[in-house]
Amino acid sequence: MKAFFTILFIFSAVTCVKAQENYDVSLISKDLLPYASSVVRNEEITTEVKDLDNTWLHVKMAVTVLNKNGDDDGEISIWHSKNRVIKDVKGIIYNQYGKPVSKFSESDFDDVSEHDGFSLFSDVKIKHYRPMTTDYPYTVSYEYDVKSKQTLVFKDWEPNPSTGVAVEKSSYTFICKPDFKIRYKEVNVPSKMVIGTNKDGLKTYKWQVSNLKAVRYEPYSPLRTANLVYVKIAPENFSYGGINGSFTNWRELGLWQYNKLNIGRQQLSPQTVARMKELTSDVSDPKQKARKIYEYMQGKTHYINISIGIGGFQPFPASDVDEQNYGDCKALVNYTQALFKAVDIDSYYCVVESGSAKVGMLPDFASMDQGNHVILCLPFKSDTTFLECTNQNYPFGFLGDFTDDRIVLACTPEGGKLIHTPKYTSQANLEQRQANLSISPEGELTGSIITNFKGADYDDREHVIYESKTEQIKDLKRIYPINNLNIESADLKQFKNDRPYTTENLKISARDYGSVTDGKIVFLANPVNRISTVLREVRNRRNDVYINRGYTNEDEITYTLPAGYKVDMRPKKVSIEKPFGKFESSATVNGDKLVYSRKLQLIDGTYNKDTYQELVDFYQSIADVDNDNVTLVKGN
Repeated sequence: MKAFFTILFIFSAVTCVKAQENYDVSLISKDLLPYASSVVRNEEITTEVKDLDNTWLHVKMAVTVLNKNGDDDGEISIWHSKNRVIKDVKGIIYNQYGKPVSKFSESDFDDVSEHDGFSLFSDVKIKHYRPMTTDYPYTVSYEYDVKSKQTLVFKDWEPNPSTGVAVEKSSYTFICKPDFKIRYKEVNVPSKMVIGTNKDGLKTYKWQVSNLKAVRYEPYSPLRTANLVYVKIAPENFSYGGINGSFTNWRELGLWQYNKLNIGRQQLSPQTVARMKELTSDVSDPKQKARKIYEYMQGKTHYINISIGIGGFQPFPASDVDEQNYGDCKALVNYTQALFKAVDIDSYYCVVESGSAKVGMLPDFASMDQGNHVILCLPFKSDTTFLECTNQNYPFGFLGDFTDDRIVLACTPEGGKLIHTPKYTSQANLEQRQANLSISPEGELTGSIITNFKGADYDDREHVIYESKTEQIKDLKRIYPINNLNIESADLKQFKNDRPYTTENLKISARDYGSVTDGKIVFLANPVNRISTVLREVRNRRNDVYINRGYTNEDEITYTLPAGYKVDMRPKKVSIEKPFGKFESSATVNGDKLVYSRKLQLIDGTYNKDTYQELVDFYQSIADVDNDNVTLVKGN
């Protein structure tokens, strides 16, 4: 009986897909295997616009996972909501010989709410499936359909979405009525798109690729890596949440957001308007008025994700936030705009792609799916100030590395405008440390360490500063690489002026920091800020060197030496200067004091690919210096 059910399962699994599909791993061309952790055997994506409020997406995919580095490529994640319904999901797992070993359906997926720990209202969920196998290589084959009640956003085509993915064949077909107009942006597409007409008289756009070799991961590569293929599609006319619109450029898209989604949602009660006027009655400078109102908003509200109905793009009314004291990024920006409007301060609602990677809007291609966050812009006459409205602790005008230095879409009464957020320079991103430490004859380290964090580094201790003292000590001990570290006291403060900075004042001790043998004391000259991981070699590099963010570290450590000891060995003076950075260090002796100085500056930018080996050598040289010792001996 068991054998019968095994045969029955294999037969039914095979009939779930076309009989001619063969996913034997040995059939993969040897040319596709270098640098590959997974291989897309076949991908067919079809988007069909049946009406302005009716879009169907069909995805058929088979991917072979070669090793554990490709496991993520074998996972399936499908988001859905009341307006985006999954119609069918089915799939099969094959072994390396292309034989089916298990099958799965929608009931095998986890169905979890899409949230980041701050969600209160969300009808967006994600169906997620991860194959429970580690018998490499294996192949995951699946299909699913999704019906969506909108035509504003379409799925991108990314046949090789990341490094380490090779492709046997992949295609994307977009189907629509002849009068439904689209725009598209192609990047690194090796073959020409074909426009045609199907048997039903509908217009088709088809892209396809085959035999794409895996792109090797190379550290410090540009954000949009060369040879990764993608196509973006945007409509000219669309419907979203029952609201129709049209756009062909950023001005028109921003105007639609302003007129159709934002306008009429900034009403405040007469009491709140009066409160804002009273709050700023003794201030004449518009920027200082805005500062007071921003700090009022921070003290009153807190961030909670809201994604219901068209809440993905439309802010909740300002009156709701005023009453309930919470909102998501859209709602809090809209609310802050309304508060500013109460005292006649203009501001822009700005859509941005957030994250430490500086990804901005594509200037030559407008589409609604290029942002995941909203910030506020104040276009004062003397300067332009940007505000992060979801963080209750950020200083006025501080963005940090979450939304700095990138192109954003400002939605104004005149339409959308692409503007650039401020950049924190290598000089501005400053971590400046001064330590006064003593070494005892027993090798114990004691003293104080004072550190200032400026620029984008201002919030480096954000996760520590609002914790309890006990948790602060635990975190700081994990941050500082000192064996046997005991933090006797920690005092962290934030100064929220026009150039905000954070100070950290520590009293520390560490037994056995110095190794004591035969009358000598040996210890690391740099106990606090060392490079422990160096870059790996990359031969025949293909990509330029891209440094996303620059910074400057300055450390000065003054050691008081134990009585009766003198310096026998100390780190040599080092100075290195490259186009992408500078490093210098020295150790000087003056009486019973040894002063160790270290300065490292990394300069953001794009550099020729041949520069990478210099960058490897640069970091290796610093790591070597960071591990230099001081040797003390007894002397007269």
